[in-house]
Amino acid sequence: MTDKKIRWGIIGPGSIAKAFRGGVNGSKHGVLAAIATRDPSKPNLAVDFPGVRVVNGYDALLADKDIDAVYIAVPHTGHAEWAIKAAEAGKHVLIEKPLALSAHEIDAVFHAHQKAGTFAGEAFMYRLHPQVKQLIDLIKSGAIGEVRMIQSSFGFSMGKFQPQHRLFASALAGGGILDVGGYPVSMARLIAGAALGKPFADPVKVQGTAKLNEEGTDDWAAAILTFENGIVAQVSCAVMANLDNVLRIHGSEGRIEVPEFWFANGNRDQGLGRIDIIKGGKTETVSVNETAHVYSFEADAASLAILEGRQEFTSPGMSWGDSLGNARVLDQWRHDAGIEYSVEKYTNRLNTLDNRKLGPNTGVIPKRSIPGLKKQASAVALGFEDFKTFSSGAILLDAFWERGGNIFDTAFIYGGGYTEKLFGEWQKSRGVREDAVVIGKGAHSPLVYPDVIGKQLTQSLERLQTDYVDVYFMHRDNVDVPVGEFVDAMDAEVKAGRIRGPFGGSNWTKERMDEAIAYAERTGKTKPQALSNNFALAEMLDPIWGGCVTSSTPDFKQWLIDRQVTNFSWSSQARGFFTDLAGRDKTDNEELVRVWYNEQNFGRRDRAIELAKQIGHNPIHVALAYVLAQPFPSVPLIGPRRLVELEDSLKAFEIKLTPEQVKWLEG
Repeated sequence: MTDKKIRWGIIGPGSIAKAFRGGVNGSKHGVLAAIATRDPSKPNLAVDFPGVRVVNGYDALLADKDIDAVYIAVPHTGHAEWAIKAAEAGKHVLIEKPLALSAHEIDAVFHAHQKAGTFAGEAFMYRLHPQVKQLIDLIKSGAIGEVRMIQSSFGFSMGKFQPQHRLFASALAGGGILDVGGYPVSMARLIAGAALGKPFADPVKVQGTAKLNEEGTDDWAAAILTFENGIVAQVSCAVMANLDNVLRIHGSEGRIEVPEFWFANGNRDQGLGRIDIIKGGKTETVSVNETAHVYSFEADAASLAILEGRQEFTSPGMSWGDSLGNARVLDQWRHDAGIEYSVEKYTNRLNTLDNRKLGPNTGVIPKRSIPGLKKQASAVALGFEDFKTFSSGAILLDAFWERGGNIFDTAFIYGGGYTEKLFGEWQKSRGVREDAVVIGKGAHSPLVYPDVIGKQLTQSLERLQTDYVDVYFMHRDNVDVPVGEFVDAMDAEVKAGRIRGPFGGSNWTKERMDEAIAYAERTGKTKPQALSNNFALAEMLDPIWGGCVTSSTPDFKQWLIDRQVTNFSWSSQARGFFTDLAGRDKTDNEELVRVWYNEQNFGRRDRAIELAKQIGHNPIHVALAYVLAQPFPSVPLIGPRRLVELEDSLKAFEIKLTPEQVKWLEG
């Protein structure tokens, strides 16, 4: 091993920073080189951090060439911001728990460090103390038989409610769940995983509750976690109740108790470790008798990972997957408890996750003209109906916008209206409505009637916080209603200014569109100019959902070419068919088999694989490039849930298929 030491800087000179200083000073592979503060004249800095260089401002520390890695010890709400900025500055990071406010934020942090090639770790220092390995070894050896229940708590009392304090303030993401709830959850997941022979296990069910204060944050809280192997964990936390803070693991042959586990039965300086094994009325106490600083193990593990070129902790440290799994449990726990921090709401979260104004609508996604639409529109549209909170959805919406995307696919029924509400909050907070292209959809089965269009559009516009949509589709068709009645209803909305661009049908047949166009031409009404049907390199054999229509058949594709009707294609990448390359006999995904499996589609996939290898891309990129390369206006809808999925989809723009390649792919 090299004698080189990682030069650490600290952002945020609080009490936890002092503890980490002690850990670095006691480590083998790290040295504390500087501490950043926004107030260099702050009293006691020289006392708390003797001999440490003081840097004026966090940005200055990130720009410091003599700093290799940064320990982020600011309040919770600044974790994601400074972790992402550190990645952009090429700095490794160790981030005090919680790594960020939600799993979506954590995923964005890891994405930034994945791209930068830097280390990022969540500072659950107890995980690196030797006592944890000893405990895992006991579980794996069957010291108490089969693990059945876990009880884990971390709670203390602040004495009185202090609304401005970081442990209570909603604006600072206060409360016990985020501050200390991650400890018992991470422990339960660690023990359940050890019982399965894995680094950690994620629960299959989470049920949480909490007592909330006037700030809407939790004073004390509890949750039940159920794991696939039948283990049930009771976890609890508090900032207004002194819990016993004892870990209890109940097995078929006895139990293990670990008092004050989070500091190895010690304090922020030293924990000798103590594990009580209770069987048959007798107690055996074991200890690692470790005298080193409790934070030194964390500092060394992070420093060593950086020196070895790793981007994450190895077990029992918190790997990226471990941190994400932990955060998902905390997300569900506070969702069950009804906690949304004020700092997460659209009226307050006006900037991007790394706390800057939204950038310009330029990037790798090109713009194009769409018949009937006055503004330029991006070559792909974003669907985002899976997001449940503004703070999570805004991460992807911001990224899509800054990469050049400006078409957003919403619908009256998505998420019971939440997609529209989320987009409305986002466009309002970002001030982008006039440059955005909003797709609205209404009249889904069974309410496919002309009078429904206007009624639902009124509700949609209220949710979207706008007075018009740019593109409108009926979500389904009802052939029992004369098509002219639907054209009349949509034409009325055009004349009222509530639809300002092309309209048409989603999942309409070409025959029905011909009827609608002919009716409009005959009566002087606005003509339908757009469709939103499935279109992909793989032809949809059986409708994914009832009433769905594909435009991938040769005759429908020719109709689109002849008519030059814009198709906003959903499932444009065939819902995983071009990523699921296990062969032709895989049958565990019923939808995949039913909808896409036939020899023609397998041939197209084989050719996509072949071409992808030739040009250094993946088959899924070729599949999306195919939809983009059509000789009619073709706008694929993409539905990434994570930044890494968004960026992967956008690699399709690196591919420019020729008409000959398009025909070859079709076979």
